[in-house]
Amino acid sequence: MSKIADFFKFRERNTSYKKELIAGITTFMTMAYVLVVQPGAIVGYGDAAFIIDANGVMITKEAIVVTCAIISGLITLLMALYANLPFALATGMGSNFMFGALIQSQQLSFGGAMAMTLISGVIFLLLTIFGIRDLIVKAIPKNIKISIGTAIGFFIAYLGFKNTGIAAFTESGMGMGNFTDPAVMLAVLGLVIIAILTAYKVNGAILIGIVIVTLLGIPAGVTTVPSTFAKVPDFTGLGNVMFNLDFKSVFSFSSVILIFTAFCGDFFSTLGTILGVSAKAGMLDENGDLPNIQQPFLVDAIGTCVGALTGNTVITTFVESSAGVEAGGRTGFTSVVVSVIFMIMVFLSPLVLMIPNAATGPALIFVGFLMISGFKDIDFADFSESFGPFVMIMFTVFTGSIASGISAGILAFVLIKTATGKFREVHPIMYVMAIPLICYFIYG
Repeated sequence: MSKIADFFKFRERNTSYKKELIAGITTFMTMAYVLVVQPGAIVGYGDAAFIIDANGVMITKEAIVVTCAIISGLITLLMALYANLPFALATGMGSNFMFGALIQSQQLSFGGAMAMTLISGVIFLLLTIFGIRDLIVKAIPKNIKISIGTAIGFFIAYLGFKNTGIAAFTESGMGMGNFTDPAVMLAVLGLVIIAILTAYKVNGAILIGIVIVTLLGIPAGVTTVPSTFAKVPDFTGLGNVMFNLDFKSVFSFSSVILIFTAFCGDFFSTLGTILGVSAKAGMLDENGDLPNIQQPFLVDAIGTCVGALTGNTVITTFVESSAGVEAGGRTGFTSVVVSVIFMIMVFLSPLVLMIPNAATGPALIFVGFLMISGFKDIDFADFSESFGPFVMIMFTVFTGSIASGISAGILAFVLIKTATGKFREVHPIMYVMAIPLICYFIYG
């Protein structure tokens, strides 16, 4: 045991097995919702256990849950052993919904989504290896970076309202849902529970809300209880999602937007999360930098590449890791604990799949709320800075397309800056990027 403590530098970072164990459990509790949300994001919410994609391949929810748990556990373990940091990783919110919506509408095959995710991960990996991180940070304006996450947040919240029935979407428009429906009533209750628990800073608020609504849904006839809560994974289903790469889908203008969105979501989410969580843990130096920051970046990039090969959308460092840090986690042993729990969940897929829309919907709405929180940081004092983000968010919300929204927002930003004589404020990379975006609207 002393060798393990020495390896993870317990004494140097003033921690203990007890603190790290509690921190690991806390981190997992706050991010466990990913195992519930991910299969729905890819396959769709509702009773359907699978979807047939554009290439005729059956993608099951069980396979998505299992591979998500396995890869989340393995990459989090890599973070523990290589970087010795209390960071946990899993499929990030954003790209999963973007690709999932296209898969469900038959506009993109599952293999196509994985091919684009892999390309995004390889780009991230190369930028990390060659140390070009700062160039990308400077090329994309702050307001555009913020609005990408905000636009995706609105999209996720929209899915939450739609899937729960809290809002009714018809050909004539949208309106209030049927609040006499037990499922809708439970969804509203779930949202209230999550909100109250969050207000009181209760760790795992989203997970607790999901569990309560799922249990209440049993007597209400909303939750269907499976015949067993644990089982050996169905490896037949896993065969359809692992190493399923369709590179033919990459050769289009729309794929450029999707790859760019996946990359930006991963890159900037990772940058912000690593610096933010490290600050809470007191790991930053006098200049506000994290020593050896390339290590967690490398793990994150490798995670996305491995994830794409095994049927997972972008793997990213979860900001929920901050909950474990606040609980005392300071070393990679916290991540080891998270990894072990993820591995255990591989055998509990029926327990995860019994969770109804009434329970997952409020989680989506709340995740959307968390993602739009950066909206306050957009500079509305300068019209040339705020018009692009406004267009991006509105296009995403009213067209129901993340790719279209991001494309329109970037083009609007470049256009208004150029038209107002502030073209020097636009990085050359943004001008180059505008060319395929224009082609996307013309030919896409």
